[in-house]
Order: sequence, then structure tokens, then C-alpha cells
Amino acid sequence: MKTDLVGISGQKEDTSKEKKMHGTESLNRRGSLNSNREEGRATLILTLTLCNVRKTELSRAAKVFEMLETQIHHFETRGAQKPKNSADGLDIFVECEVHSADVSILITSLKRVAEDVKTSREDKVPWFPRKIQDLDKCHHLITKYDPSLDHGHPGFADLEYMKRRAFFADLAFNYRAGDPLPHVEYTAQETATWREVYRKLSSLYPTHACTQYLDAFQQLEKYCGYQEDNIPQLQDVSRFLKERTGFQMRPAAGLLSARDFLASLAFRVFQSTQYIRHFSSPMHSPEPDCCHELLGHVPMLADKEFAQFSQDIGLASLGSSEAEIEKLATLYWFTVEFGLCKQNGSIKAYGAGLLSSYGELMYALSNKPEYKPFDPEVTAVHPYQDQAFQPVYFVAENLEDAKAKLQNYMMKIKKPFSLHYDPFTCSIEVMNTPQKVKRALCQMKEELKNLCLALENLS
Repeated sequence: MKTDLVGISGQKEDTSKEKKMHGTESLNRRGSLNSNREEGRATLILTLTLCNVRKTELSRAAKVFEMLETQIHHFETRGAQKPKNSADGLDIFVECEVHSADVSILITSLKRVAEDVKTSREDKVPWFPRKIQDLDKCHHLITKYDPSLDHGHPGFADLEYMKRRAFFADLAFNYRAGDPLPHVEYTAQETATWREVYRKLSSLYPTHACTQYLDAFQQLEKYCGYQEDNIPQLQDVSRFLKERTGFQMRPAAGLLSARDFLASLAFRVFQSTQYIRHFSSPMHSPEPDCCHELLGHVPMLADKEFAQFSQDIGLASLGSSEAEIEKLATLYWFTVEFGLCKQNGSIKAYGAGLLSSYGELMYALSNKPEYKPFDPEVTAVHPYQDQAFQPVYFVAENLEDAKAKLQNYMMKIKKPFSLHYDPFTCSIEVMNTPQKVKRALCQMKEELKNLCLALENLS
């Protein structure tokens, strides 16, 4: 059995009842880009011109919408800019919803009573968060490794452990964006488990971890209370990350769905568990716990290159299809969780699943597994193991090269819209008008101007 933990669910081979239940729940909660929509219906954006409004055209147009049971979401009029033989024409903008089978009938019928009928169809995409506060809705759990359900879980049937887990779950479910991160008083038993994991893993880091990890780990020991006899608090870790890369922590109740977990990365938010694995199995847990999050993920999130890499995956996930989410989750698995890279002629680990697993970290850097060069097209569809050591690991030339390759891959993901992340407001904007694109370009021009001035001063 493997001894590492992962931050997102395994999408490739998970055919469990729990996954199907969560898929249904997510489908019911998330609708189209704007709101929940009934299946089999299409959202249309219509513009048309009516002439001789004082006569019968307006009522005839209204009759078309009524006849097809069209749901009007927005209706706007203004005086026609190019009236044809009439001084009382109207330009009309309509956002509406109609049954998919009636789309062509609606357009044909409107053309009989109006001029210049133009339409665009809004493709349905899964719901995704637009602002950081929306992450309050991104907490769907995969229960396949829940200690109360999984007979193989070390904590199964331990009533005290499950009671403690319920306490941590309540902290996460009650948390809202902007709240102080929950402070936890860990028990002596929990601290003893942490001590054993910390001591064993830290002995491997100097020879097995990449330099980015080692640099950050040293800083975490200095400023965040990383030590054998102390489990760091999320508040301290979040403050540390915020100052270095803009990432911040948020409590999670357990193993999140891939869509919800990846969405949080788009806002530079890392959803972290606060509970610790069962004391009877300190070197193994089938699910993420704070040993995995704090020892595996946090040090790498303190590196700017890697922080951008993580956010890029998150941004790519927003509004993506289930098929693309599966590929992105697999990419995440083989990079952020189990990634290797070349450094100074050697192969080192940067993946959190490796850096929080004594057994797999040694195995990954032995002569037993197969190595392949990191290629997102290949990696995204490669099968993986979520309950055993990986037979194959993907090796990046360096983190900068991995980030460039990932960005090229993401440009090929097809969506009916483009997105822009605003770091000042921590929000996502759908770039669906020229004005929004121009506004974003203006911000970039100002930044470039400041950088050019800085270069002039240096020269």
C-alpha cells in the first residue's frame, strides 16, 4: 500500500458509488454560465430592429416569444439607429431561453416581423466561481476514503477518532471567505503522530527534495513553527505564503472533488485539511491530512514559479468539461502530486505526494520505476495508481519548462469564452466584450511602463 496522500480525487479509475453521487449533486448545483438551466433548453442573445412600432410589429414580435414559451431574462430597447421608412423604429436586445428544438423556429418567426435579426447562442458550461467568496460553495467531498465508510481505513470503527474528524469537518463547513482561519489545539497523540512523520521525512529531504522545496522548508522552520513537536497552524502558514506568492490557505473537510479543488487554485487558494491521520498508521493514510498538506504542498507553494504553475491549472479548470477536468486532474497528479525534475545532473522530487511519503519518495528516486519526459499531451491521459506506488513518473527539465509546456497545453482547451484573473479584486472576469479586453490591456500597459522605467533607472 502506498504511504502518500493526495489533494484531489482520482478521476481516472474511480467508479465508486460515491463518485456517482457527487457527480449528480454537482450537476444539480451547477447549471449554465449564468444560472441553473433546465436540460434541453438554450440561452440566446438576440438583436433585431422593429419598424412602425406604433402599428402591429411589436405585438407580433411579442406573440412569437409567447407562442414558443420563451423565458425572457433581459429585454432592452432604444430608438433605431437606421430606421427604414419610419421615424418610430426600435432596436431591441433580448436575452432569452427557449427549448433547443425551437431555436430555429424562433429565429425564422422573428425574421418575418423584424429587420436585421442577429443571434448568438450561449453554450452551457458547468458553474464556476467568479470571486473568491464563491469558494464557499466549492466543498463537495469524495467519500470513498471516509473513515466511517471505508473498512480499510486505519480509523474505521474508532469512535473517538471519528468524533474528532467530525469536529474538523464542522470547522471547514462553517468557514466563510474572510473569516479568521480556525486555530486548533492538537492533542498529545496527534502531535506524537506528527513528530514521527516529520522526523522520518525531514531526514530524506536534503538528498531527495528539489532546491525550491529545501529553501522554503528552511524558512518555514524559521518563521512558521515547523518542528517535530509542533503542528503548524493554518493562519501562520497562510500569512507566510501570502507574503511570498499570494497563496492563502482555506480549511477543507476532506478529499474534495477535482473540480472544486482545482477551482480554488485559480484564486491562489489552497484548500487544506486540518485533521491528522490515525495514530495506528503514522506512515500511511489513504486520504489527505495535515501531514500531506503542510509537509508536501506548502513548501512548494512558497516558490513563485510553482505557485504560478498551480494557479494556471486552476484557471484552466474553470468552466471546463468533465473530460477536460479529468485530464487536468491527471496532469495535477503527475506534477503537483508526483512530479520529478532535473537539477544539477540529478533527479529530485517536487510533488507533494512524494514529499509527504517516506516509502514512495525513496522508491521514486531508486532504479525501480520508469521515467518519462514531461509532456502534457501524454501525461494528461496516462493511467495512474491511487493506492500503490506509481510505476511511471514524469520528469520535467525544470519547473519553468514544465510551466511553459502546461501553458501551451491549456491554450488548446476549447471553451466558448475567455477568462481573466484580476489579482486586485481576486475575481474572475469573463472576457466577452471588447471593452473588457481593452481594460485588461490598459492595466498591462501600465505595468509594462513601470517595468520599462525600472530598467532605465538600472541602466
